Amino acid sequence: MGFMFLMLKSAPTLLPNSQQELLTSKNRTWKQEVVSHAHYHLTPTEESAWASLFPRKKLIEGDEFNWNSMYKKIKFFDLNKLEESNFLMEVSLHNVRLDTKSLHGQAQETNLEYLLMLDVDRLAWSFRKTAGLSTPGTPYAGWEASDVELRGHYLSATAKMWASTHNKAVKKIMNALVSALKECQNKMGTGYLSAFPSEFFDRFEAIKSVWAPYYTIHKIMAGLLDQYKFACSSQALKMVTWMADYFHWRVQNVIKKFTIERHWFWLNEETCGMNDVLYQLFSVTGDKKHLVLAHLFDKPCFLGLFALKADDISGFHANTHIPIVIGAQTRYEITGDELYKEMGTFLLDIVNSTHTFAIGGTSVSEFWNDPKRLDNELGTENEESCTTYNMLKVSRNLFRWTRKETYAGYCEHALTNGVLSIQRGKEPGIMIYMLPLGHGVSKGRSYHGWGTAFDSFWCCYGTGIESFSKLGDSIYFEEMGRVPGLYVIQYISSSINWKSNILKMLLLGITASNTVHSGFSYGYVEFADPILDIKRSTGCAKWETLQVAKFRSWYNADEILLEFPLSLRTEVIQDDRPEFASLQGILYGSYFLAGLSKGDYDIQTGPVKSISDWITPARPYSNSLLISLSQKTRQAEFFLSNQKQLIKMQASPQDGFDSYVHATFRLILKDTVSEKHQAPEGLIGKWVMFEPFDLPGTTTNNTRSAEFFIVKGLNGQKGTVSLQTKAGCFVYSEKNNDSSLGVKLGSEPGSKDATFREAASFIWNEGLKKYHPISFVAKGLRRSYVLEPLFALRDESYINV
Repeated sequence: MGFMFLMLKSAPTLLPNSQQELLTSKNRTWKQEVVSHAHYHLTPTEESAWASLFPRKKLIEGDEFNWNSMYKKIKFFDLNKLEESNFLMEVSLHNVRLDTKSLHGQAQETNLEYLLMLDVDRLAWSFRKTAGLSTPGTPYAGWEASDVELRGHYLSATAKMWASTHNKAVKKIMNALVSALKECQNKMGTGYLSAFPSEFFDRFEAIKSVWAPYYTIHKIMAGLLDQYKFACSSQALKMVTWMADYFHWRVQNVIKKFTIERHWFWLNEETCGMNDVLYQLFSVTGDKKHLVLAHLFDKPCFLGLFALKADDISGFHANTHIPIVIGAQTRYEITGDELYKEMGTFLLDIVNSTHTFAIGGTSVSEFWNDPKRLDNELGTENEESCTTYNMLKVSRNLFRWTRKETYAGYCEHALTNGVLSIQRGKEPGIMIYMLPLGHGVSKGRSYHGWGTAFDSFWCCYGTGIESFSKLGDSIYFEEMGRVPGLYVIQYISSSINWKSNILKMLLLGITASNTVHSGFSYGYVEFADPILDIKRSTGCAKWETLQVAKFRSWYNADEILLEFPLSLRTEVIQDDRPEFASLQGILYGSYFLAGLSKGDYDIQTGPVKSISDWITPARPYSNSLLISLSQKTRQAEFFLSNQKQLIKMQASPQDGFDSYVHATFRLILKDTVSEKHQAPEGLIGKWVMFEPFDLPGTTTNNTRSAEFFIVKGLNGQKGTVSLQTKAGCFVYSEKNNDSSLGVKLGSEPGSKDATFREAASFIWNEGLKKYHPISFVAKGLRRSYVLEPLFALRDESYINV
């Protein structure tokens, strides 16, 4: 979101001050020149390709709008052949359940908690205001605020969360919201339903400034249709049908008053997936005007590029156009027109080959820019969350049609990195708009940063809460036939009620040992009836296929254990300039790894035979060896902290931030081969070294000694230790002029000096920061890095190697 019209590709000096100026100008030479340089309208080639779709004049026969002639223009293949194509069928969310203890299950539970926090009166406030009804409560802030033009889309998430969990509280909330919106629609009496007045569309149709009204209308219509499809709400179906009738009337009037070209002209605004929801509605109602209206939102000036296999998406606003391609895919499934099938294939091929980061996402500040020049784009405004949400739909459709592992791998890759990464741990309602991919960035330090539960409501909140409500929709796909088959394309801990069969898939754990290639995922599969194949993509790599005997009798106690190895790999950035050939992303299976760093990203490995020569699992550095040392004052608790390899004291480090990282050290025992953790009492009289968490292989140096002799806390309190150096000196804290605490090294002035004894005594704590189960150490020439999955990071600074 954030941009009202498409970015123009070239000749900026030729641009009109407004679309209205271009539309009304009588200077034909100037208008033709502008059109030839911009994406405002059809190019001559595209016009030729699409000319047969519509009459070029007003579609009027007498006083009647000729919808029938347009309907007849829509190409239908033999639908019987389409049915014989044997597409994979999606398994309903009602029949899939995530393991609540798993990564994905916890993400879903966090999202559920957030949905239950939202208040129906506050969500419906602007709808009621628009309808002239009483408005109890107050509206939410952010993009839901009453003075923001883009507002009002939260129906799909609750419908899909209900299907995924059958949570009664969610059902109560979504039913109450649908009823509130129905009251608004009835009050207005025209079928119109929105959180903003219909005058927005008057401005839109007059080519005046307004912020993407059809974007929100699509979200409302899609949400109501989802309420019907997933929650069996007949009321919601009537509402969305009435909305379609209203906008059918509006579009009809525009074309009658002007021409079809005028309608195409304002399709350059962000209309989201209007074609998609209307094609879906047609599949439910069979009303041909829904089909025609969907066709009118197909945006030929964009789809025409793909119809002609023209790679020319640079300069386009990504999330304006991906939903249009999804609509084209739905059109293919409705009509069987192969042209619209190829459009989705072509888009994904272009994006994946020239505009995609190693994380699996696309777009920079919401746009596609120069292909294969992604080094220029690494920063904080990468991968808008909405684009990943929509690209997952494109790839999911292609997989159902083709069964190709490329599309299955994309689903796994983009979901793992691009969806799971936008939620801040288990904090409900804290999500991100863009996913930073630069050097020394963090998710919290970007233009939008982390959102808040009640004061953000960006477009990526709408798609975000929907994504986390449907995490189970792309795990299992059913192959129909005499003997049905089941495709499992994502390794997510879950269970499925598959007709009369029950299949459970539980992720028992991911481990990584000293050998890089010995990391495994383990699965447990239980079922009652025979299955022909269980197939799964191993993450942008090979397929694993299990052949199961057709005629064997299976019982509830029977088990099949599948082992799918995960391995480290690198992926070169999509940049065709030789100087960037060494810039690579590091992945473990589908998990994109980021290095903890504030900006130093120069990992120079030199010649290596194997990736295991410079990346090793961090598993030997057990979490039990991580410690944090602190002192308490009346004001705060201060922790020893590594600041550029100098020990300082910092107050109240925050969970998930750099301060947690810097206040954590790995304990290295000098005089023993065992690294098994011991209680502080067991370390008394031992020489140790402290390795900063994010600087593996280094030690602190401002105390003139990297080694410390552990003694009981000089203050005599249990659970405290004091750090003595070889010189017989102790590390102690000292209040600075600014009331903060500094760290110094000095000799004990005397046994009666209680102040010094207290200052030289530190509370022994477990490490504030922990190693993620998927952690590695990457070795460089000047320093090494701890690598962790990007989705697990919150506000820690990181680099994408």
